[in-house]
Amino acid sequence: MRQAEPVATICVFCSSSERIDPAYLQLAAEVGGEIARRGHDLVSGGGRVSMMGAVATAVRAGGRRTLGVIPTALMGLEVADEDADELLITADMRERKGRMDDAADAFVALPGGLGTLEELLEVWVAATLGMHDRPIVVLDPGGLYNPLRDLIRRLVGEGFVRPVAAETPVWTTRVGEALDAVEERLAHPVGRPSGRALTEALLESEP
Repeated sequence: MRQAEPVATICVFCSSSERIDPAYLQLAAEVGGEIARRGHDLVSGGGRVSMMGAVATAVRAGGRRTLGVIPTALMGLEVADEDADELLITADMRERKGRMDDAADAFVALPGGLGTLEELLEVWVAATLGMHDRPIVVLDPGGLYNPLRDLIRRLVGEGFVRPVAAETPVWTTRVGEALDAVEERLAHPVGRPSGRALTEALLESEP
């Protein structure tokens, strides 16, 4: 279990697509600026394009440190963030996610595509299994993830997802609100049952 520190390294999941509305780039830049203003550092997917690049550039412009983690196969596709204070090149996507996870004190998911969804769901599942207690915050000002939230609610209703698991992420619509949620949960971690306790609870619920 990580202890909250005055300077946190925040992992931001977001899009690297260059086909999206410029408003999303502005959102990413605002997030990066707010991370820096509050004295925190960034770990990202290591690209310098689209939202991924915008958030990293804004963090550095605010005087804070950025760590980029990018797999060899995506070096050419995403165009590596060579301006990162530290750029790690990994063998594959699995190693990339592991290195980002290891470096992070908290996770913030912005609007994004399949990769962003995968990253969000992976840290979400790990938290529900008691594998970490770090904050997970989703910043979704336009309601892009509303269908996902509806799906999770239905999965809860059908018994596929436990209510406590559905409540793991904090859903926000404003940049300041998202960073407030990160800092609040770093200062006051929400205790979660261990993986063993969850397994025992699931077994007890079996007929």
